[in-house]
Amino acid sequence: MKYSKITLVFALAIIWFFTVDLSAFMIGEKLTFDIKYGIIGAGRASLTITESVHQDTIPVYEIRSEARTNSFFDRFFKVRDEIVSVWDQEKLVTRKFHKRLREGGYRQNRIHFYYPEQNLTVYMRYSYSDEEWREDVMDIPDNTQDMLSAFYLVRQKELTPGESVYVQATADGRSTEVEVKVHRIEEIDTIFGEKECVVIEPILENESIFKHTAEIYIWVTNDEYKIPIKLESKVIFGHFRAILSDAQNVPYSKK
Repeated sequence: MKYSKITLVFALAIIWFFTVDLSAFMIGEKLTFDIKYGIIGAGRASLTITESVHQDTIPVYEIRSEARTNSFFDRFFKVRDEIVSVWDQEKLVTRKFHKRLREGGYRQNRIHFYYPEQNLTVYMRYSYSDEEWREDVMDIPDNTQDMLSAFYLVRQKELTPGESVYVQATADGRSTEVEVKVHRIEEIDTIFGEKECVVIEPILENESIFKHTAEIYIWVTNDEYKIPIKLESKVIFGHFRAILSDAQNVPYSKK
């Protein structure tokens, strides 16, 4: 059960040649989600976006996802995860993607350095058994995104029920095409009041976002902001939800 990877299911599809308008999010935006396993509160996850500089010269957005279980759930399955995307402000391509996971007895530390001008990435993964880093160099398609930057791009796009959108994303040492199915529009209660939301389902070939996931559904606001409100999924041993509980630096106020 990988609670932090909710952030990864926000890695939605994008068709690169569309015009991109970055008015959908504000710098300093922070979205916080309460996570429930069944009726039990399991922890919290967050998504933030700030500005930074990469390699001293490249203006970038730093997109950060963090997740942790609460003290009660720590006794059963402790999660302390952090995922960071470094996203080129001018070219809107990923420069670096770093994922550090601690989930029960499982640990993972993986880094991608992206060189979009050469269509290359250097993929580094830490072997805890050997206590050393392992490195591979691999080709990547044009305009490849990581799993976080893709979400912030898709928030600029119109999502039409009955249609799918696609993106090439590179993470964890592989490139894959992500399909996002757009199912329907629903009105639901949110921290902003009643909001019309689009229900979408991201599908990844050869790599499930949650280790034992069947289906994942995400509700995003049906407006120019595409703020994620809710996520629901069934895992092999139950059902969990992530609900937006707090939002800072967003275009509208909480009720």
